[in-house]
Amino acid sequence: MSESNFIDYVKFCSRSGAGGAGSVHFRREKHVPKGGPDGGDGGRGGHIILRGNSQLWTLLHLKYKKHVIAEAGRGGEGGRRTGSDGSDMILDVPIGTVAKDAESGEVRCEITEDGQEFILTRGGRGGLGNDHFKTATNQAPHFAQPGEDGIEEWIILELKLLADVGLVGFPNAGKSTLLSSISAAKPEIGDYPFTTLVPHLGVVGYRDDKSFVMADIPGIIEGASEGKGLGIRFLRHIERNSILLFVIPADAEHIGAQYEILLKELGKFNPELLDKKRLLAVSKSDLLDEELMDALKAEIPADLPQVFISSVTGYNLPALKDLIWQSLQE
Repeated sequence: MSESNFIDYVKFCSRSGAGGAGSVHFRREKHVPKGGPDGGDGGRGGHIILRGNSQLWTLLHLKYKKHVIAEAGRGGEGGRRTGSDGSDMILDVPIGTVAKDAESGEVRCEITEDGQEFILTRGGRGGLGNDHFKTATNQAPHFAQPGEDGIEEWIILELKLLADVGLVGFPNAGKSTLLSSISAAKPEIGDYPFTTLVPHLGVVGYRDDKSFVMADIPGIIEGASEGKGLGIRFLRHIERNSILLFVIPADAEHIGAQYEILLKELGKFNPELLDKKRLLAVSKSDLLDEELMDALKAEIPADLPQVFISSVTGYNLPALKDLIWQSLQE
């Protein structure tokens, strides 16, 4: 998928249909010149509905849809005939889509399953016909209920990718190279920062036909939680990951210090990210000898599971898969 086609944020005006008006009608037949009221009810207005679709991976199809409008309900008719309901407007969205109220920021729903439906903006109720208002003292009511107005509101849809493992690291740390080495994903790879401009998903094959999903997001820089760089915009894509895999290159100035900076930025963005299982992959390790590895291990927190890898030569990639799989089972 082209990077320009990855859309994970849209804002639109959602307007449900108004309910149809109840009918004011009286039974009139050849031999019944003064029949009672028989006005039917109005139909309800159409809803705006979100529906999960596992075949979608982006919100691109909604990018230019600034107004979503459902049909109004039809008015009731004589003979107690109810007006037809307005047609619902169904919006298919990828799994992992979150709907928010644009004004308050309140989360309205999260779509986490294929086929899951949620009424985002409810249509107006249809009005009652005059048949409902007859009484012993008012046997010929000349009034009925109007239909309820539809609702107009601004909605934000955000996509959070669903993956087992989220890659976290500075720009040019080797995350995209790792993803391309152990999955069929083909993110753009270059020797300059911010090669990755949008998130990428890859399915990583494991033993006995098992697999897990890995997500690569643009690199984080110090100050990302304050809006610097590209990382802050995409950090929400690792909120649903079971495991965070930190990727730090072996030629980093100090592996432990870089890990702490990344951890601090995650905590500022969402403290709940710090509760996730964390692993460390030291990339670009193909040129290290045992002595250098031992020296670098001293910089890494003792309680952080780690593995030295090289995505180019394939060094220790099976060991990394084993570590990830074991952590997922825990």
